[in-house]
Amino acid sequence: MGCVSSKRRKQEPGYEEPTVLAAETPFTVSEVEALHELFKKLSNAIIADGLIHREEFQLALFRNRNRRNLFADRIFDLFDVKRNGVIEFGEFVRSLGVFHPNAPVADKIAFAFRLYDLRQTGFIEREELKEMVLALLHESDLALSEDVVETIVDKTFGEADTQGDGKIDPEEWKEFVSKHPSLIKNMTLPYLKDITLAFPSFVVRSEVDESDV
Repeated sequence: MGCVSSKRRKQEPGYEEPTVLAAETPFTVSEVEALHELFKKLSNAIIADGLIHREEFQLALFRNRNRRNLFADRIFDLFDVKRNGVIEFGEFVRSLGVFHPNAPVADKIAFAFRLYDLRQTGFIEREELKEMVLALLHESDLALSEDVVETIVDKTFGEADTQGDGKIDPEEWKEFVSKHPSLIKNMTLPYLKDITLAFPSFVVRSEVDESDV
């Protein structure tokens, strides 16, 4: 019986062996297996094809497949390493590994840089920074006047763009983050340290708890 289920798994598009993924990420083999359970749940939420589509990713993050969100879109694009419009199991585990508390800080900084580089030019430009500030404010339900937003963007950009050439390169970003580590605080998800086979139900349960508050 075990042989049949393992054969079926291997036929999943993008399935990779837990031992391979564990060797390349901060996760153990049993944690990768638990993540596979979570992946199966997410990847079959709307379209039962063993791949996570953009709408399924939105649904997993926000419980709403129609709510467009700049962060969800960018994170989806970064998880979709092959750029084929879906997230496969290997991509899912490797990308989540960056968010592990034990993942190298350099990886987190690089991932965050790519997150903010909306137009994928290899630099963070002022307009991109402004879009991210507005998205963050929107997420926090904070309504600030245009003037205040411009001031925040100017001050932040001015401090980060040490060369004064109108764009933030990866080195400037690294320097800026070292002074403001809170910028990559959301690049660490503490609960990734404690994954068991109960992990998928923990994810659902934590949302229920929040709505109770």
